[in-house]
Amino acid sequence: MKRFGQVIGVDPQQFEKYKTYHAAVWPEILEMISACNITNYSIFHKDNMLYAYFEYTGTDFTADMARMAADPKTQEWWAVMEPMQRPVAKRSVGEWWANMEEVFHLE
Repeated sequence: MKRFGQVIGVDPQQFEKYKTYHAAVWPEILEMISACNITNYSIFHKDNMLYAYFEYTGTDFTADMARMAADPKTQEWWAVMEPMQRPVAKRSVGEWWANMEEVFHLE
């Protein structure tokens, strides 16, 4: 299992809408997240920033993320979410949510 932390900005004028969508995530999205070996997934908010944490239990993260990205319902969900999000300036090429470095963990 590998832990991931990610960060992205959120448009403050869209945050309540963002929360409403995430209070009732489409079932197909939840199914795809699980099918791509992502568990224990949370998103937190502070000062117009979103922080995501999830655990990946698969063996080929790149393939699972490609599978998710190719899914038509996921593409539809992302088309709704992306206008509400504000990617951080310092992120790696190809990232929308910027991956964070884990500096501490306690089991």
